Amino acid sequence: MSSVALADLTAEFDHLLRIKEIGDWSGALNGLQIENTSGRVTRIAAAVDANLTTVTRAAEAGADLLIVHHGLFWNSPQPLRGRLFQLWHTLHTRNLAVYAAHLPLDVHPELGNNALLARALGLPADGDWFLPMKGVPVGYRAPLDLPRAELVARLESAVGGRVHLLPGGPERCRVVAVITGGAGSELRAVAEAGVDTFVTGEGQHWTFGLAEELGVNVLYGGHYATETFGVKALAAHAAERHGLPWQFIDHPSGL
Repeated sequence: MSSVALADLTAEFDHLLRIKEIGDWSGALNGLQIENTSGRVTRIAAAVDANLTTVTRAAEAGADLLIVHHGLFWNSPQPLRGRLFQLWHTLHTRNLAVYAAHLPLDVHPELGNNALLARALGLPADGDWFLPMKGVPVGYRAPLDLPRAELVARLESAVGGRVHLLPGGPERCRVVAVITGGAGSELRAVAEAGVDTFVTGEGQHWTFGLAEELGVNVLYGGHYATETFGVKALAAHAAERHGLPWQFIDHPSGL
């Protein structure tokens, strides 16, 4: 059975994703969030979120490293009881480490959520990164001459589910931007960047009226669904490099 030192593998991730260079919200705590007891990795699991369900399923699959986009420390400190105690107990007793990468994984040009979703939608590779957030451009923008209905169909195929369209813009898309996750609140800034069609995960109710006011199409593909790409790509990259098995733990929120 192949194995790699946990410290070596996570150091590779840190370098690849520029963990120390890319800013993020304080609760993200990008990088290795909890060690395992063996200090080795023989099987990798990947999930969008770290919670009791994904941790339990990763442990049952025999993984000793779980890669996630949303890690363990977003909320304020809480007592370790109930499901939270079960989560930490499972991590400790089942030899499961957790590595989290939020914005660094969103913006990676090859393995990132934005780049991979843009590629799945057929956006050309000669676009540009825009909309700085926490010191790094988070959005990918490119020209794409395509009927709006076709772009909706492509997004539905990419995320494997229904897309909610705010048809505020033209029926034929010309400039498309992609920011995965919950970037609906950035709609005005995206429109000011010359975009007529904005693809993201989710947004607020008021973005419906704003989309009409700004003349921009908005495609909501789901926060969870638009952020499955990066963790899969990172796990697959590590698995191929080190000869390790890996699997995706799918636990969709539907949001």
